[in-house]
Amino acid sequence: MSGAEQVKTQQKQTNCRLCSYLCGLKANITKGRIAGLEPDPERYPYDTAIVSGCHRFHANLEFLEHPERLNHPLKRVGERGSNRWERISWEQALDEIAAKLLDLRARFGGETLATAIGGPHTTFWPLHRFLNLFGSPNNVGIGQICWNPSIWVNSLTFGWPLENEVDLERTGCLLVWGANPAESDNSLFWKQVRAYRQTGKPLVVIDPRRTRTARLADHWLAPRPGSDAALGLGLLHVIISERLYDKHFVADWCHGFAELSCRVADYTPERVAVLTGIEADRIIEVARLYAGAPAASIFHGRGLDQLGANSMEVHRAIACLKAVTANIDRPGAALVSEGPAYLAEIDLELTEKLPPEQRAKQLGRERLQLQTYESYEALTRLTERHGKRLPARYLTSAQPNLVWRAMLEADPYPIRALIVSGANPLISQADSRLIHAALKSLDLLVALELFPNSTSVLADYVLPMAGSLERPVLQTNAGVADIAYGGPAAIAPLFERRCDFDVWRELGLRCGQEEHWPWERFEDSLNAIVTPLGYSWEEFCISGLHAPPPQYEKHLDEGRGFATASGRIELYSCFLERFGADPLPGHTPTDAADAFPLTLISGGRKQPYWASSFHYLQTLKRPNQRPTAEVSLSTARQCKLHEGQEVEVATPWGTALFSLRIAEMRDGVVNVDYGWWFPREELAEPHLGGAFVANANTLTTADFASADPVLGQWKYNNLPCRICPAEIQEPQCASEEPVAPQAKENH
Repeated sequence: MSGAEQVKTQQKQTNCRLCSYLCGLKANITKGRIAGLEPDPERYPYDTAIVSGCHRFHANLEFLEHPERLNHPLKRVGERGSNRWERISWEQALDEIAAKLLDLRARFGGETLATAIGGPHTTFWPLHRFLNLFGSPNNVGIGQICWNPSIWVNSLTFGWPLENEVDLERTGCLLVWGANPAESDNSLFWKQVRAYRQTGKPLVVIDPRRTRTARLADHWLAPRPGSDAALGLGLLHVIISERLYDKHFVADWCHGFAELSCRVADYTPERVAVLTGIEADRIIEVARLYAGAPAASIFHGRGLDQLGANSMEVHRAIACLKAVTANIDRPGAALVSEGPAYLAEIDLELTEKLPPEQRAKQLGRERLQLQTYESYEALTRLTERHGKRLPARYLTSAQPNLVWRAMLEADPYPIRALIVSGANPLISQADSRLIHAALKSLDLLVALELFPNSTSVLADYVLPMAGSLERPVLQTNAGVADIAYGGPAAIAPLFERRCDFDVWRELGLRCGQEEHWPWERFEDSLNAIVTPLGYSWEEFCISGLHAPPPQYEKHLDEGRGFATASGRIELYSCFLERFGADPLPGHTPTDAADAFPLTLISGGRKQPYWASSFHYLQTLKRPNQRPTAEVSLSTARQCKLHEGQEVEVATPWGTALFSLRIAEMRDGVVNVDYGWWFPREELAEPHLGGAFVANANTLTTADFASADPVLGQWKYNNLPCRICPAEIQEPQCASEEPVAPQAKENH
């Protein structure tokens, strides 16, 4: 180029991090900045159409360079919640935080620290590692209502978690239950569902709403919220009473079939029709379709994890459905996963370093039946028969309500510090008013974040995290399967942003954990994780995927069976019986409330947001997009409401404002969007970015006294509610005020 220096553009492999699928990308880099992104057809998901069609993929560059991103460590200088900050160095921030943590531990013990973690921008095991070494059992997550029920149930039933399969040739019937991959997945599984639909084989979707996924189905069942366990028992009744089960497999490999048969005998299609609101003949039809297929698969989602006491029950019923029809370790059905060949999450989190006397301080352990260290250790003794160990921190995480109350009431001990990593508990955890009071009461609140939010504005220190394209990523599904995928960062973190690994390591070094943080860089730890596979992290990044071909019917291997107490699939769970829980699946009826005649469901995902994330991004905004409450046309007429009207939804625990949307769904049900707040409104107290305006969690509770005693689960679905015209109008999202000047100090 005449008289000018040619600007070189480098293309580099990287991965999106705006959801947990980590799709492979190619980044075009010029002068150290990313000039453009494109799908990488040579890496997962191996389909440029999937990535190109994703709402979030197109927001990566705005996400990376957004003017509201947190770029430097901040320290609070005004009253808590005033949104007044001073910029400080990383060294000062880490030194002061560590000094405060050590002082609190010296006064109250390691249990005085709690953590809260979210995704998809975090790596869980460094937090778990730090917390175990610090001496605290108090990590707050959403495992009890997101992941734990299926992991616990499948492990105690089959000896290890399952992977469900869709095989276009072999799968003869597909049930999608309490999931909506059109919104929650938007990736490879959603593509598989659509391709399966084209085969003409039965697709059954079970959901109170006729979602985009349900609109594909030729069999849509809309059960009364909270009645899914009864539906599962009704399907089992038909299969057993009509002798549609696999008699040889049941005789050889199932324990407790006679007891299960007695339990489901009362759940006739006619009785289940009353409990669920689904016609008896449709229950019979779906049972016959599922049992009659040469191979059948059931995919289930968070809708089933958020039913309180009935969550474990419906998971148990689904496990029994798979077992009695021999849809276990069979192509096109469900696969008993292998343990990871790479370094497992349990070895990274160092749970064995948490002393027994600190484990005994787990909140609620005297009432909980499974979500305890004792139950986890008993389950591990079974899974170790097959050389497998589940990650401990997820299955022993603290019941959130008990943590918030320990902050406020010091019962049974004071929790005085909280570190929040990539989460916004004021919006995403149940009972927002209680959480607000708890956060305000703390001696130390630290937020590792990407953008300012309703929780971080209450913090003492805000630390800027590296996000998508700035950090390497590796997804291992917590080590419950021999699958790993991910890849390198495209560029080094901008400004002073750091990986969360670096923060936990630096705090660990300052808190006396030096010998347990041998890796100086996050990439060094990733190299240690993949080394057992026979290659380095750099070599792994070439393909970005470790997924050996599945091996079926492993129980037939000499002397193997299943890693359960009986060595067989436990329809009647000896493990649950040992810990005082019902060994068979059941159903807990829900009492109606006269003052709240409708039923609330929440937590259903909608693109393009992820819980409370991405509300800053203009790329993802839709014209006039607003938080909505959905009802059927019949329900709207009954309540004298109309499309687009501002409405107030109320439960016994609070109220929130939404815009009404008429949708095809079950009558008598209200579905509200969750994760809503308004970042361009005033972040300072008392408004907190509209944290109490359209927040679904002002309508919820996780009160431990009424929670499920098995896992401590609370309800996000099947809550009593009412809906009426709003007396005041919610501010329009499109007309949000510019960011307050105080917030500009963050940059």
